[in-house]
Amino acid sequence: MNFRLFPTLLLGATLLALPGCNQKEIAALQQQNSELTKSRDQLAMEKSALASAKARNEEELRNSLLNKNQQVNQLNQNLGDAETDIKNKNADLQSKEADLQSKTARIAELQNALAQKDAATKALRQRVSDALLGFNAQDLQVSVKNGKVYVSLSEQLLFKSGSTKVDPKGQDALRKLATALKDNKDVNVLVEGHTDNVPIKGTTASGARDNWDLSVMRATEITRLLTSAGMDPAQVTPSGRAEFLPLAANDTPANKALNRRTDIILTPKLDELFSILNQN
Repeated sequence: MNFRLFPTLLLGATLLALPGCNQKEIAALQQQNSELTKSRDQLAMEKSALASAKARNEEELRNSLLNKNQQVNQLNQNLGDAETDIKNKNADLQSKEADLQSKTARIAELQNALAQKDAATKALRQRVSDALLGFNAQDLQVSVKNGKVYVSLSEQLLFKSGSTKVDPKGQDALRKLATALKDNKDVNVLVEGHTDNVPIKGTTASGARDNWDLSVMRATEITRLLTSAGMDPAQVTPSGRAEFLPLAANDTPANKALNRRTDIILTPKLDELFSILNQN
């Protein structure tokens, strides 16, 4: 049984039972009842549609809210990661800045030490030059090369041909050099003997068998004279280079004479520089 029709049937039966009601009035009332029923059903359908729409909207809003929350959480995560990255980069930058400052300080320290070394080398050259004034420039030269002072003495000033005994004029030059250097403990002295490429025939009166022997013996003799004149033996080292470090090609008598020489090389001690370089 359709219960929706029940009120209508009941109303119709009631109207039929009413006295004085004609068919027109009954038809009009039935028409009104039918329209009200349709209106009620239409409202019910609209209500149901609204409820469905509300449910869909609520679901869409919940999904949208969930999505927004997820986006906010992701943004917060990204922000946290960015802040961490910035902190790490700032720490790295501070470390690099500190390292740069340390290196800059070391460079300044090295530059200062090098400037002091250069000044000491120039002062040493001047002292040696002043001590050796009066000697022929062809026989004795003082120069600076690679941060070292070179005192170059010709064979003519120091030795007779093939001899290892220093001539009196050469002894005078060496004594003056020793006097200028003996109080300077911050200088290492290397005595280098040099020859031309003419080989020694037999054995010389000094016992030299070849140019190696001759260059070393001459350097050793000069070392003895320097130390006997007051230089600390721990500062002076003799060495011989024979003909293997010439100043000029051994192709003329003049060039060979240039190569027959003794170089006294004065090197300021670099302990301070090495100390700076060895710092961590």
